Amino acid sequence: MLPGPRTECSRSHCAWVATWRPFFAKQSAERASKGVPFKDSPVLRLLAHRAKPTRTTSLRLAAPTSSRQISSFARYSSTQQGSSAQMEGSGQGPVLKDVVLLGGGHSHVEVLRRFGMDPMPGVRVTLITKDVHTPYSGMLPGLVAGFYTFDECHIDLAQLCTFASARMIHAEAIGIDKQSMVVMLPERPPIAFDVLSVDIGITPSKAIPGSNSIATPVKPISGFVDRFNRLLEQAIRSEKPLQICVVGGGAGGVEISLALNHRLKSERQKAGKQEGAKRNVSLFSKGQILQGHTPAARHKLLRLAQEEGVEMREGVGIKQVQEGRLVLEDGLEQYFDECLWCTQASAPSWLTTTGLQTDKLGFLSINEYLQAASGPPNIFAVGDVATSTAYPRPKAGVFAVRQGPPLTDNIRRFLQGEDLKAFKPQTSWLSLITGGSKYVVATKGWLCLEGAWLWPVKDYIDRKFMSMYSTGLDQMEAKMAASAKPTSKAKEQGVAAAAGPEALAAVSAAKMRCGGCGGKVGASILSRVLQRLPRAKSIPGDSDILVGLDAPDDTAVIRPPPAGHVIVQTVDFFRSFVDDPYVFGAIAANHALGDCHAMGAQAQTALAVAVVPFGLDSKMEEQLFQMLAGAFPVLQEAGCALVGGHTSEGQEASLGFSVTGIAKEGSLMSKGGMQAGQAIILTKPLGTGTIMAAAMRRRAKGRWITGALTSMQQSSAQAARILKDHGATACTDVTGFGLVGHLVEMTRPSQVSAEINMSNIPALDGAMECLAAGVVSSMHSQNAKASAAVTNGKQAIQHETWPLMVDPQTGTITTIPWHRAEFKFVVSRYKATLDQAERPEKMSVESCTACTSCSSTWRLACAEGSQHIPAIGKQLENVPAHVYR
Repeated sequence: MLPGPRTECSRSHCAWVATWRPFFAKQSAERASKGVPFKDSPVLRLLAHRAKPTRTTSLRLAAPTSSRQISSFARYSSTQQGSSAQMEGSGQGPVLKDVVLLGGGHSHVEVLRRFGMDPMPGVRVTLITKDVHTPYSGMLPGLVAGFYTFDECHIDLAQLCTFASARMIHAEAIGIDKQSMVVMLPERPPIAFDVLSVDIGITPSKAIPGSNSIATPVKPISGFVDRFNRLLEQAIRSEKPLQICVVGGGAGGVEISLALNHRLKSERQKAGKQEGAKRNVSLFSKGQILQGHTPAARHKLLRLAQEEGVEMREGVGIKQVQEGRLVLEDGLEQYFDECLWCTQASAPSWLTTTGLQTDKLGFLSINEYLQAASGPPNIFAVGDVATSTAYPRPKAGVFAVRQGPPLTDNIRRFLQGEDLKAFKPQTSWLSLITGGSKYVVATKGWLCLEGAWLWPVKDYIDRKFMSMYSTGLDQMEAKMAASAKPTSKAKEQGVAAAAGPEALAAVSAAKMRCGGCGGKVGASILSRVLQRLPRAKSIPGDSDILVGLDAPDDTAVIRPPPAGHVIVQTVDFFRSFVDDPYVFGAIAANHALGDCHAMGAQAQTALAVAVVPFGLDSKMEEQLFQMLAGAFPVLQEAGCALVGGHTSEGQEASLGFSVTGIAKEGSLMSKGGMQAGQAIILTKPLGTGTIMAAAMRRRAKGRWITGALTSMQQSSAQAARILKDHGATACTDVTGFGLVGHLVEMTRPSQVSAEINMSNIPALDGAMECLAAGVVSSMHSQNAKASAAVTNGKQAIQHETWPLMVDPQTGTITTIPWHRAEFKFVVSRYKATLDQAERPEKMSVESCTACTSCSSTWRLACAEGSQHIPAIGKQLENVPAHVYR
């Protein structure tokens, strides 16, 4: 229990129990023969107190107010061994050290791959990245030119982290506290580290006014890709060619200019648009174009630009960027439809506040071991964000790629207390510059070659590199499985020895964790976690909580509801299915609140049931804190106070909540309230189950996973409240049993039937692709039994969307009077129109026709002037939910 006392376990106690167990058994038998009840045996009653049996509770049973309740999940407090990113890091055993990789750059993807191939017991790897797909800079010109798709030139970090058994936290860092050893993140708690490596790339330079707000920076590449796609759409729609200005005379600026010129011409020709005689792409450079390259390479690329019709303007500086025009240093102006910024970028400004040594441009200074130049020794930096004081080199992707292996090796050596190895980058390197079409200029030292024949060479090199982090992972995994070797105990002992006595003790203690008193988390850990949680803001019902976390006792004490109100209780619990404990906590809390929202009740209090993997006290504390910190704001937003709970050790992280709510008597919505002729409304698209199942198998794209997690964090409270205000008579939370299973639970007690148009069921991005690949949730076979309740079940299960209908979800399904839903949504991002539709003879569920994101804002307008629909539309304006007829 969260506020409860600590119960210590020792080997001596366990031995004492084993020694005296035969005696206790004999005494029990004698007392039983004499009719003496078990409870009257003082010795046996003591044993029962020390290892209390687990109570079994139903998912929908009332939640007790006592914080002494023991969880019904005894299997989580066992001595079973396993491995997961949440509890054991990349190898067997408790987590002893946390390696945090900040940024998904070229060096860090290699670190992840190598930790996946050769994990370190006791070491947990965490990747913090603002992008789930990291671009390979060498293929960016090919992407712009149209030779590659998005996925062909982006590494899926979610799949790579799964291979490496690493956690992935989708967030952008805003600071590093080297004393506290944490990475600061916006709007969530910081992430602790024992070893940190920084590979976050670079950001656009803001030296020229307007360059940051008006121009489109090419780096970071992730932001450029979205803007570039919109530029292509604009170019195709425009009747006249667009005028594009590229600022920056390095190799990147030249490549982008040539590639963009090729792509725009190609796309406009496909669209039947004519090109003018005027050059439409112009490059501006304050100094000489291609400085640092050989005269031969410069000559070839300038000649190529002239042949392709790209204007190159050397010695022309930019004074200011204004809307639609460049103000040049000589006073002239150059008008543009789009301006791309390819000048030397800068390091994130917050790096200068970390206390780490930086160079004059703000980049982190590193030594020959890739460590922070002035310390501390547990912080490394690589890629464009770092500058080597021993071996300065240009900011180029080739050096970041080469830093991956030595960085991995030095991190391993540091963790085991060994001497690090110096890394000296090469002095000459192969440079392959794309010339717009499939034409390449190659340089290495004094050598310079050109021609279309070099394109297959560059294409092969790039694709081979990308395959190492995509299809190559499957091959590597198969090879590792075929030659599986037991985990090296020497590695674990090496990490533990370097970590200190506490780590060695933890490794030893992990071999024998009893499931009785050893199942509880220590009181000191709980106390520190509760102190770290933010102070609860005032919520309705606070005055009714007499005893809660502010002054913890054996139980929470709450006043009964006022006259005319009833108590609503529900419980929900599941194991972690997502690497980020903060996100998991938010989803767990939102999931537990769903039943209260569906019935129209106001959640008042919650008791937490948490399972934390065994490890060092600091690791267990951080895991528990991150989970509760994720849940806390969700509960607060719902007006629900966390008043206590229970925690225990287990094989993997798990979290649940027993929620108590109140409602006016007679006001609750139930499953049995459906009425014939009503419309069915589904508040979220389907597919979370299949996407998360595919994620475990590395078959789901990172963007699909983040979309599913975003959907699962979206509360149904506001949507349920609005729909209730407009006549909803039945409602339920669509969760583990899937849409069909929960709809059956509604139709049977309501004595009605429903018809669903399966072709129009809304799906999350990637859900149908996962189903097409044959990936279904583990609950699919059980949920599919609901087909027995479907009148045309044999035909239904043949439909491609049938697996989606029985996929576990987090959403709400409700019914409202038809006259309040007699319209058809034609939805697009940020706007929507309602067209009058004839009433169909049968009920069906139809999806919006052009929905792009379940987190969009929908602005609704009524075409037929009904007084009901504008009211719904106005209130749903800021509700990121899908509404279907």
